[in-house]
Amino acid sequence: MSQAETAGAVRPVSPLWTFGLLRSELTTTFRRWRTLALLAVLAGVPVLVGIAVKVETSDGSSPGGGGGGGPAFISQITNNGLFLVFTALAATLPFFLPMAIGVIAGDAIAGESNAGTLRYLLVAPAGRSRLLLTKYATVVIFCLVATLVVAVSALTVGALLFPLGDLTTISGTRISFAEGLGRALLIALAVAASLIGVAALGLFVSTLTGSGIAAMATTVGLLITVQILDQIPQLHALQPYFFSHYWLSFADLMREPVYWDDLTKNLGLQALYAAVFGSAAWARFTTKDITA
Repeated sequence: MSQAETAGAVRPVSPLWTFGLLRSELTTTFRRWRTLALLAVLAGVPVLVGIAVKVETSDGSSPGGGGGGGPAFISQITNNGLFLVFTALAATLPFFLPMAIGVIAGDAIAGESNAGTLRYLLVAPAGRSRLLLTKYATVVIFCLVATLVVAVSALTVGALLFPLGDLTTISGTRISFAEGLGRALLIALAVAASLIGVAALGLFVSTLTGSGIAAMATTVGLLITVQILDQIPQLHALQPYFFSHYWLSFADLMREPVYWDDLTKNLGLQALYAAVFGSAAWARFTTKDITA
């Protein structure tokens, strides 16, 4: 690092400057065509699911579905469009949402390095730790925005194609539409929280390479590999420690009363992954030679 960069790293930084850095990161991230394309794909999934269910049930038949959580919500969509929110989140959580997060997180540091802008960011009075924390905060905010895009798109499509009103929980009890909306919001927040471990993993991978494409591909590859391993019965002893194992536990928010056990395990597991890979990213980034 240059002398100017070293001086900038120890210069006092005001909270307002930190907020400005975060605002700049958010603006840059959400103005990229890649980010907008990812959000458009996520918004399109509920549209396709809604249209498919509408076409399938146009002759009076029932859509496919099982008996409890996750994609089984699809069997309730024709009765209440609000169930399209739960179905869309269940459909996007295994692949589309984590893939989008992996792309954004994987490019966070490696993309700057590849573009030759990382060194200039560090010359500013940010410091490596502050910059890394800002990058992670940006990815976490993207997790929330991406999840809300799916939920809002699903709610809009559900309202246009299907009736709305009181709904029946998984436990068989009836709740009002307003309470259902509240639970939909809680489910969206739970899904967003389920992705913070992936965000930390992607950020760590991003500190290991100077190629944004390599970091994104590695992160997405790890996501796919872990989910495949999570389906192998012989690995049942390890599966509760995979970050994707409790992802569909959000369905328990549609029980009466809410079943918190798996939800709590999921949040604890995500916090653990965030702490471990966040610390690894910090250790790598703060000791890394920045040449670009």
